[in-house]
Amino acid sequence: MPVFGPPAVMFERGSGTELWDSTGRRYLDFLSGIAVTSLGHAHPRVAAAVAEQANTLLHVSNFFANPVATRAALALNELLAAAGAGEGQVFFCNSGAEANECALKLARKFGGRGRHVVVSAYGSFHGRTLATLAATGQPMKHEPFHPMPDGFRHAAWGDVDALVQAVDSTVSAVLIEPVQGEGGVLPAPEGYLRAIRELCDQRGMLMIVDEVQTGFGRTGKWFGFQHAGIAPDVVTLAKAIGNGMPVGACWARRDVAQVFRPGDHGSTYSGTPIATAAVLAVIEEMQRIDAPRLAVRRGEQLAAGLRALPGVVEVRGQGLLLGAELVPGLDAKAVAAGALDAGLVVNAVTASALRLTPPLTVSAAEIDEAMETLRVVLGAISEGDH
Repeated sequence: MPVFGPPAVMFERGSGTELWDSTGRRYLDFLSGIAVTSLGHAHPRVAAAVAEQANTLLHVSNFFANPVATRAALALNELLAAAGAGEGQVFFCNSGAEANECALKLARKFGGRGRHVVVSAYGSFHGRTLATLAATGQPMKHEPFHPMPDGFRHAAWGDVDALVQAVDSTVSAVLIEPVQGEGGVLPAPEGYLRAIRELCDQRGMLMIVDEVQTGFGRTGKWFGFQHAGIAPDVVTLAKAIGNGMPVGACWARRDVAQVFRPGDHGSTYSGTPIATAAVLAVIEEMQRIDAPRLAVRRGEQLAAGLRALPGVVEVRGQGLLLGAELVPGLDAKAVAAGALDAGLVVNAVTASALRLTPPLTVSAAEIDEAMETLRVVLGAISEGDH
């Protein structure tokens, strides 16, 4: 189906930060499949874990527990506990949208009848299923699909007063991203997440933090909520936790998770041995290399490189989740297309901003090479000869 408009290039293989197309041409990947391959392409530890599991046990359905998913859930729970979230329970699924669907159902059951509304922020992105699209605070994305499912409300991003105004006795939860990726790579303003935590405590609402893009080291900490020093009630994850294997997770504080009873939720492919084998390998490898530290170190280099480029007026984000705002008149889509032509993969997250999410394992030399490529592309487009 024509749901995307991909460029003509077809990638056939990858290794680390590098991709090669069907003609054998090399590219630097500073998008990572939108923050997915945080350990780089074809990571040997993840590939070996997936291959070994594929030769052992692929699928038994979620009628049965399996030891790999159990170990992965325990490892994820330990990470979240160490991050200050406390003890909880995990539901594995297939994507970030499914993780957020799980969180939305948890909120409705936790709130009870008559308290089913979830408030999120304008500019947010929470998925493309109907419910997660309704939770997404981008009215233009709703337009082709009206009427949207009810039970969702939006407030201006970063505006605590607007959020308070949006909350009434029907609201069961606030769903929020630590950094709005699709909104233009916008980190939460100072104090915003703490104010939401306090509001949720005062009104008996759940605080759901969508870490689908920010989770697993990308912002310089294991989870984006750690920058605010808060403890969420529910955390949703996907993307980097499988390094390319399609897998998501919904974690909830233990007493919140307990509102689900057998039959309330599920998915045929939830917690498959092969997907959770990838999760285990990713966690172990990211702990070994101290992935958050790498994100800080390389993120500082990348941010400095972007600020030095002609045509870039602002650099936003945390760690290796960065947005580069271009001078008025420069079309971000044209710049991204020019970069691809020149061998660099980035994307235009808005009409005027680029998003850069290279692997956390990106080298200093690769960042220098990418910045030189962007310098040439921006110069050519600015001069109108691209």
